[in-house]
Amino acid sequence: MDLDFRGTLAVSKDAPVGFRSIRLAFELDTDASAEQVETLLNLTERYCVVYQTLAHPAEMTVSAGHASTAEGTGATG
Repeated sequence: MDLDFRGTLAVSKDAPVGFRSIRLAFELDTDASAEQVETLLNLTERYCVVYQTLAHPAEMTVSAGHASTAEGTGATG
């Protein structure tokens, strides 16, 4: 299974959260040659932001802070 919802829904701490596998498949209706289709596929992989982010994950940071409230700041409205 590519996605185990038990992890995402916190049903099982042993189940992973997120996808284990993602597959892309294209069915093209074209007169392009096999070489042209291969070039299209290579260019799509190279310049697709989502593909590149999934293939080469970006550095991530997580932070948290306290939200300001109008009551606590002396602001009037």
